Amino acid sequence: MARTTRPATLDAMETETPGRSGVLGVLRSGIDRMAGSTLLAAAIEGDQVGRAWRWMVLAAIFASGAWAWASGLLPDILALQEDILYLLNQHIGMVVISGGLAIAIGIPLGIWLSRPYMRRYAESLMQILNIGTTIPTLAILALSMSVLGIGTTPAIFGLFVATLLPIVRNAYAGCQSVPPHLIESATGMGMTPLQILRRVEVPNALFVIFAGVRTALAINVGTVPLAFLIGGGGLGELIFQGIALNDFGMMLAGAIPTALLAILVDFLLAQCQYWLIPRGVNPLR
Repeated sequence: MARTTRPATLDAMETETPGRSGVLGVLRSGIDRMAGSTLLAAAIEGDQVGRAWRWMVLAAIFASGAWAWASGLLPDILALQEDILYLLNQHIGMVVISGGLAIAIGIPLGIWLSRPYMRRYAESLMQILNIGTTIPTLAILALSMSVLGIGTTPAIFGLFVATLLPIVRNAYAGCQSVPPHLIESATGMGMTPLQILRRVEVPNALFVIFAGVRTALAINVGTVPLAFLIGGGGLGELIFQGIALNDFGMMLAGAIPTALLAILVDFLLAQCQYWLIPRGVNPLR
């Protein structure tokens, strides 16, 4: 009786066929790369929209200034120039401290979550952060005030939390979107994981990371006026007191410098993004 043997090709197929966990891993990595590509496209489109946005805000500021001059409010605004300079100093201080802390913590945190050994936990942590982005900034400031009291400290903490989330998300997605063949080539050249991170992953993710920083600081500058509501100071003091007193001159004295500061910050970051990111990984050059 002839002995039947199992074809070797079937054994090879069973060996090469990924299991359930392998399929899920492939799908998860593919989704991460798609998310990173989407963020890259959004970053490019956001840069183009940002240029138009700056011109529209400048036009609105010019129109507000012309209306203030025609309405006789310009002397009222100029009479508050000492208050404007003092509160502008507070405003910039809160932006620099909260934004600087968010950048210093958010970028390393996003890169750390993108490491292979964190893959099991990264998705859950990113979902928590995504849920956090749906919380209104005013609610974050209120929660911060309930824990830390009234003053500059809870305002800076609340602004830090609101600024942190976009930076972490973009840093994570940017590293996940790096093409696998680049990492495989670097591994074949004998690079260590740290060298691959420093020379391959971070440079290729830098454009998306920078887009997250620009988005976060735009949120920060526009949110700082709310810090006045919890005793944080800043140009929001002129805006909200002007609204309460029905004083349009005082309100514009706070609103116009806030808008100009937002445009200036976005313009400076756009120039840094254009000139500091190398040509080969910068789609704008």
